Formats: sequence, structure tokens, C-alpha cells
Amino acid sequence: MSAYRYDVLIIGSGAAGLTTALRLARARPELRLAVLSKGPLSEGSTLYAQGGISAVMGPPDSLEAHIEDTLRAGAGLCDEETVRFTVTHAREAIQWLIDQGVPFSRQRGEDGTEAFHLTREGGHSHRRVLHAADATGRALEHTLEAQIRAQENVDLFERHIAVDLITTRKLGQEGHRCLGAYVLDREHRRVEAFSARATVLATGGASKVYLYTSNPDTSTGDGIAMAWRAGCRVANMEFIQFHPTCLYHPAAKSFLISEAVRGEGGRLLLPDGTPFMHRFDPREELAPRDIVARAIDHEMKRLGVDHVLLDISHKPATFIRSHFPNIHRRCLEFGYDMTREPLPVVPAAHYTCGGVITDRCARSDLPGLYAVGETAHTGLHGANRMASNSLLECLVFAGACAEDIQKHIEAFPVPGDPPPWDESRVTDSDEEIVVAHNWDELRRFMWDYVGIVRSDKRLQRALRRVELLKREIEEYYGHFRVTNDLLELRNLVTVAELIIRCAMSRKESRGLHYSLDHPRADECHPPRDTVLTPPDAPPAGAAARAVGADCPR
Repeated sequence: MSAYRYDVLIIGSGAAGLTTALRLARARPELRLAVLSKGPLSEGSTLYAQGGISAVMGPPDSLEAHIEDTLRAGAGLCDEETVRFTVTHAREAIQWLIDQGVPFSRQRGEDGTEAFHLTREGGHSHRRVLHAADATGRALEHTLEAQIRAQENVDLFERHIAVDLITTRKLGQEGHRCLGAYVLDREHRRVEAFSARATVLATGGASKVYLYTSNPDTSTGDGIAMAWRAGCRVANMEFIQFHPTCLYHPAAKSFLISEAVRGEGGRLLLPDGTPFMHRFDPREELAPRDIVARAIDHEMKRLGVDHVLLDISHKPATFIRSHFPNIHRRCLEFGYDMTREPLPVVPAAHYTCGGVITDRCARSDLPGLYAVGETAHTGLHGANRMASNSLLECLVFAGACAEDIQKHIEAFPVPGDPPPWDESRVTDSDEEIVVAHNWDELRRFMWDYVGIVRSDKRLQRALRRVELLKREIEEYYGHFRVTNDLLELRNLVTVAELIIRCAMSRKESRGLHYSLDHPRADECHPPRDTVLTPPDAPPAGAAARAVGADCPR
């Protein structure tokens, strides 16, 4: 077994992971960093983000308006200080991206001056979303990838998937600390040990736990599941955001139709051409995503139809092609011309609002372990993420994470080489069909029972099924050599159980969690996060005490 030693191990290579790596590598060039990517470096959710990044760029918009919009979308569960922290640092994060060379779209005003083109998305009261045409994530990811490949003190490991975190407790040592991770080299099919003074989880969300998702295949909740197994608390996993408008086509694999299409005047219609959003919310198509997704789900079930329509063909064709060139091109490949006709759309799982609990320095409960991006629960999103706040969260908290590590890494112990990965009692699998079958069954019952609309009975059925699947998967994991599919399935069943247990704990409807049995928000008690604590959690505040400072949350 190969063993690697680094100062910092970053698991994940999207906006959060690469921003953390770049900021840290440049601030402390003497540190050695490793960045792991499950596939090619750029393959992840960031690459497919179409909309943009929210930031207040000037009047008539204001920081207070952005804060208020975020709090309203979060349905009472946002941490206001975290929201304020994020929004206040947005301009700084945007400027950093501009300095890296991200090509944000610009427009020329009537007076001839050029400025950034700002669009508006659901939940926003002003135009404040910076974008690079309709492929912001691609522009961001490719820019950061080029920069990170030029860093001499950063080693990149593509096609590597983390198996589990290495902790002092797992090694039978005293105290509570993360020491790195065991990692599967997918190309050579061997498990390697990466020891590190600080480890950062930037593995994205868990939307692949559902049958239909706008996310790439890599979104399997790896960081959330590993942190839970290592003893970290998770919160608000019941709040899964379903994007209202994914292209309905058997070959499209839920290709996302950006929220910006509705922001620029796109209308949602029934198959007969009748608009319907005015019956659900006065903001109509600009209502937050949970309201729009539930409205579409309601109409599809009421009428027994497979999809609704999204129509922006009333806009000039030149406007559509200039604002949405990539969406227009991709839709043409599937036989739809959005300049001439409406697009068939359905909701699909899109964003995980809960995750590993962190403070505003991105520290988890476990000393030496940080979490950034969609993996983390910072308190920004509350019960519902407002559009284009996600990339902003990645950038702001990646900066906070890098700053905290560079300040305190000298206080972090240098771990020794962990014991080698033990494969002496396992064999190669002789029935891969078991993994494939369990994978399909898990995602289907999560869609059917724990989807956009839930009930107590559906959740009870889902819990019974997930407990059985979990036992089957753990037995399989204990007998056969690990593979990428098995590791992802193991993580998905863990995340599925966390989602179900959080959903069962919330006896109300709030934000993205809607229950037929509890259709109203609980007005008798203050809104509370749903926090799950594993049996072997470290003492409260251990991460803060480990670096000798407190970071608010």
C-alpha cells in the first residue's frame, strides 16, 4: 500500500475545493497540499452550474436587501450572522474570481460604459446574479483548474475516491482528531493512505440518492457519510432542493434548464398552454424553487401528465441565443428550439441544503477536519437555498477555511503513517449485480417515498427499506474488495438514512420539506434545525479548542 504525507488533504475539486487549495497554497507556499478528484479534475457539480453567483454590486441593490431575501427564502432557519457574513464578503469573492480570470458577462449601457450584466433569479428582489453567459460553473471550474495545475506545491490525484477518514479513535489512539483518509486509486484498484495535518471535505452534495437529479454521477454524499461515520453531527438533511425545470427527454439525463430562463421572462405552462404559477404564489415564476417545484409536482399529479412546459419563445431569438447559448445548443441536440417553442420540463433533485455542521471557519466537530461547499451545513441556506447563493457559499467559506488553516496549522500535530489497508480477508466480488440492484432500488424508493411531497407512512416505509439495504450493503462491504460503485452505494445508503431520519423528526412543513400529514409550519415553537448526533461524536467544541480559538456559529 502506498502512503502519502501532506500538510493539507483536500477531498474534492469543485469550486469549494479548488478555491481552498489556491488560497492556501499561495498564502503558504511552503505547505504541501493534495487535491483528490473522483474523476477528471473538473468533473463535478460546479462544472454544470448554469446560473451564476449572487453579489450586491451597487445601487439600487443593497446588502440588507440580499440578506433579507436570503432569510425569507430560508423560511426561518437561516443563521442570520452567517447570512450577513456571507453576503458581506460577496464582493471580495467576486473580485478574487475576476483576478483569476473568470470571464463574467458584460453589457454596454446607454451612456456607452461597460458593466457586468446582472440577471435576476427566484427569490431575489434585485438583479444581482453575475454570470458567464449560461455556463458560469464551466467558466469558473476551468479557470480554477488552470490556476491549480500551475501551483508547484499542490499535487493533484485524479480518479481517486476517499474510502473513509482516518481518525485517532479508528486507530485506537487517545483523543479526537482527523489524521487523513484511506483512498481508492480507481485506475490501479488499490487503497492508499493519505495522512495530513488538516483534511478538508469538499465533496459536494448527495442528490444522486434520488432517481431523477440534475447533478452529475459524482454527487453521492461521500463527505457527509464519511464525516458521520467519523463522529461528526449533521443537520437539516430533510431539506433537499428539487430544481423545478430539468429537460424532459429520455436521453437528456435531466439536463438543467437554468433558473435564469424564468428570471428573463420564461413562463411555466400546462401542456395545453395555460399558465398556472399565479395560482400558487404572487411572484409567479420568480417564486423560490420549493414553491415552483411543488406547484409543478401538484399539476403533474392532478392532470396525470409527465411534464409541464417552460416557454421563453415570446422573447426575440437573438436575445435567447445570446443569453442562453449553451442551453439553446443542447436543446437543439434533443430536437427542441427554445426560440420557437416551449420546452418540456420536470423537477429533479438538485441541491443538498443540509450537511456536516461547521462554524464560520469551516471547522467540523472533529479537530483537523473541515467541510466547505455543499457538503457543509453553515446556516446560510436554512430550509431552502436561494438561487445562486451556493457558489457564493463555496467561495466565501473556502476563503475562511484557508485562512483558518494557515493561521493554525503549526498547532496541528504531524501524523505518522497509518496502518496499511487490510484486505487479507476479502475477495473480488463474484456478484456485481447486487451492487447495481441495490443502487437502483435505493434511488427509486427515495424518489417515491422521500421526494417533493412526503407523508408519515411513506417515510416509515422508506426507513424500513433503508435499514434492510444498509445491512445488506455493510455485509457486502465486509466480504469484498472495495470498488467505486460499492463505496458510492455505501455512502448513498448512509445519506438516505440521514435524510429519512431528519424528515421523520420534523413534524411540520417548512421550506423544502413538505408533509401531507403536517401541512403547516409549527407556529407554537421557534424554528429549529434538525440535528443528528452519531454515537461516537467528539465532545462539543473540540474543534475550536484544538486550535485555541473560538469561531462563531
